[in-house]
Amino acid sequence: MGFSLSNVDPQPGLILDGDAGFLRGNLAAEELRLANSLSGPLDLLPPNAPSLVKAALEQSRAIEHVEARINNTILMWTFIPCPETGEVLARGRDATEDVRTHEQAIRSNRLYRLITENTTDLISRHTPDGRFIDATPASWRLLGYWPEELRGKPLEEIFHSDSTTRQLRESHIHLRDDGYATMTLGITHRDGSKRWFEIASRAIRETYTGAVVEVVSVSRDITARVESEENSRKLADELARTARLAALGELASSIAHEMNQPLATIVNFASASQRYLQSAATNPEHLERVSDGLKKTIHHANRASEVIKRLRGFLRKGRKRTETVSLNQTLTNVARLCQWDAEKNDVDIICSPAACDPTITADPVLLEQVLINLIRNGIEANVEARPTQACGARTRLILSTAINHETETLIEVTDEGPGLDEQGIRQMFQPFYTSKPHGLGLGLSMSRSIIEGFGGFLDAQPDPAGGLRLICRFPKKPANKRITSTEISPYE
Repeated sequence: MGFSLSNVDPQPGLILDGDAGFLRGNLAAEELRLANSLSGPLDLLPPNAPSLVKAALEQSRAIEHVEARINNTILMWTFIPCPETGEVLARGRDATEDVRTHEQAIRSNRLYRLITENTTDLISRHTPDGRFIDATPASWRLLGYWPEELRGKPLEEIFHSDSTTRQLRESHIHLRDDGYATMTLGITHRDGSKRWFEIASRAIRETYTGAVVEVVSVSRDITARVESEENSRKLADELARTARLAALGELASSIAHEMNQPLATIVNFASASQRYLQSAATNPEHLERVSDGLKKTIHHANRASEVIKRLRGFLRKGRKRTETVSLNQTLTNVARLCQWDAEKNDVDIICSPAACDPTITADPVLLEQVLINLIRNGIEANVEARPTQACGARTRLILSTAINHETETLIEVTDEGPGLDEQGIRQMFQPFYTSKPHGLGLGLSMSRSIIEGFGGFLDAQPDPAGGLRLICRFPKKPANKRITSTEISPYE
């Protein structure tokens, strides 16, 4: 009994003889032939159909999953033999969508393997409690472990760091609440070297309950970046110290003058006391003058000591000291340090401190450095404008502190120089920009960076009198902000 075909079957079917000749077909096969403009129904079959028909009859078995591509249609054929009649039933199935999906999956898998096996970042999967499920081969370079070694190990065991437990706990909370977490973690590589990782994690949730069932993380080695930032910070500190040294060199004559006065006074009082002691045997009342002279000697020696301490603090190389700084006192100290330089250039430094004695949190040495730079710029501006003023006229440099109506703390340095236009004000804070023949153009740029490091801002604006006003502006501190102080031993 031979095969029979049904015209209600949606899949194409053909009955072939032993030589793969066409005997009959169903309606679905004919419609498929016409839709693809084929000359005959045999064109629906794969090119090796005769060999397949012969093999099916000789081996008395069905041959399945034989692909034939017709234009945009992919058919999957099955050849079923009937040994009694010598016929073969070729039954097709439209497998276009299945084959395309399978090919896409193969391409995606190939791309996934290409990315995961060659990426420089570590991609890893974890259980909700932080154990490794799987990891990419980058784990060997970044951690010193192959993926097979990581499976089942907790993160704390791999990431040897003092802060690991705390940061992982915080990350777990973010993943639970937000579904996403990032952290920067310092770890110890298996070979003992120190590494820095930037880790971004995403939570995979159960569809119905929303519970975290898995965590996928991407870890990037940022050691080079962290080291570069640290080197940049050290270079900035060195540059700031170099600027202080340069400023000190320019102020050397002022410091020598300030040191010379107390030392000369000490010598005078010591010499006078010595003379009074020599005559104390005949004039006992001279002993009282000796005592007074010694007191004054001690006073001026202490003053000389303070000058030396200020010099050491100005040059000290080490950790920055952050503390609450009285701006009125700082203004007075800096004005005294620059007084001799101002006198030499016929400039009167006028201090106008605020009655409320405003304070900020800053490094007092760096703040003094900024103010010294601003004052010296103001003195030079006054000297530059002097040819346009009366011969021998003295000029003023006004230093003031204030709190404005927005509760911002201000330090202002106002000169009587030639001033600047808008373009000049924009350019004056750019690194290496200077209008001075021998200037480096770093002073104001560094000063602005230092003030910004304190949470403030340094700007300039024309003064109505014709000079320039440099303003250090510090926003109001939050009421609950804690002030920390890092001290440096005076013996360092």
